Amino acid sequence: MQTAALYQYFLDYPHICTDTRQISKDCIFFALKGETFNGNQFAAQALQAGAKYVVIDDPEYYVEEPNYLLVEDVLRSLQELAVYHRQQLNIPFIGITGTNGKTTSKELVNSVLSQKYKTFATKGNLNNHIGVPLTILSLPQDLDIAIIEMGANHQGEIEFLCGIAKPTHGFITNVGKAHLEGFGSFEGVKKTKGELYDFLLAHHGLAFIQGDNPELKAMAEKRGLKHIIWYGFSEDNSVQGGLVKADPLLTIFWREAGKDVQYEVHTQLTGAYNTENMLAAIALGLHFDLSPEEINAGLSSYVPQNNRSQIMKTAHNTLIADYYNANASSMAAALGNMEVIQADRKAIILGDMFEMGAESEVEHQKVVEKAKSLGVDRLIFVGKAFYALRDDAAEYYETTADAMQALSQNPLRNYMILLKASRGMAFEKLIDLL
Repeated sequence: MQTAALYQYFLDYPHICTDTRQISKDCIFFALKGETFNGNQFAAQALQAGAKYVVIDDPEYYVEEPNYLLVEDVLRSLQELAVYHRQQLNIPFIGITGTNGKTTSKELVNSVLSQKYKTFATKGNLNNHIGVPLTILSLPQDLDIAIIEMGANHQGEIEFLCGIAKPTHGFITNVGKAHLEGFGSFEGVKKTKGELYDFLLAHHGLAFIQGDNPELKAMAEKRGLKHIIWYGFSEDNSVQGGLVKADPLLTIFWREAGKDVQYEVHTQLTGAYNTENMLAAIALGLHFDLSPEEINAGLSSYVPQNNRSQIMKTAHNTLIADYYNANASSMAAALGNMEVIQADRKAIILGDMFEMGAESEVEHQKVVEKAKSLGVDRLIFVGKAFYALRDDAAEYYETTADAMQALSQNPLRNYMILLKASRGMAFEKLIDLL
């Protein structure tokens, strides 16, 4: 079936499902395949659950009925349908990628721009070769601005996602050591993230760049990027700002170059590293003609979720929950933030960083040394990689279960506690003990 023909079905029934557990009435079910499942097997079940059509690519499961749509490859059809839909939308598309801060930046930009426009931003972290098409196919026709998060764990992925989302504007939050198993090296990370700059250059798009980040500046200069709005901490940038205080919630200031007025905004975010994410949102807000009051309202009203720079108060402690993901650069940023936060008693609980490849031992050792240098009241490392580096200067536990037992026997009370780990460490299990 040709994409144009499939698009007519989509126009009549513009809701896509890929999971029979989440079927909505009159959706189009795309029977995706994975390593351990074959969505074609669930086509009949999807129809019984309320789907209007099923898109399949295995003739074995095809039935000669109008609501069965047979294609060569379901995933490719989903992606091509998203491209076709994107071509119908003549609006700004903001593409966001980077090693750390993608989701928070996306939500900050959305919170700011939604003060004036009808916006739609990637839900959760639907930022891969399936999530980006699903996001685009969720966009309403009366939209003003789309904000698309793009993630990657191997080279060429951002180039591919740009081909689907076709961003007109974009920014890279930062580049750091993450997913090194897939990228091969830090140079591989920079090359892949830089594919967003490549697309913007080739299609006359506008890049927003943190002007005090030497890696991002070098990546832009190497490509001869022409259309740039600079933001950052120094006076060389078009949008300038910085941290006022972190106690632990952030207060920042900002101003436009060449103007005497300076603004201060109190936020519900923690993490000094989020200052530049907010400056990016401010730069986009100014570009899209928002007033300073609208920009500040968007920043101050944003509340982080999903254990990303999230402040949680328990009966006994204040937690900085930041355990959705972890890599070398985000660990360094989180520890740097803990260094400037004011608190009577501080504790740090760190879990293993996954997908670090050959550099795993070296990078975990760097984290250990940095964390020990802060001199906090209690320092705890969890996971096999950290446990292999154990010494007498901190507490080390091989598993999260071991850490839970230790915290039960020797609880933390009246502390400011940083929790940072890769998602697979399941640090949410620690919360009830804190």
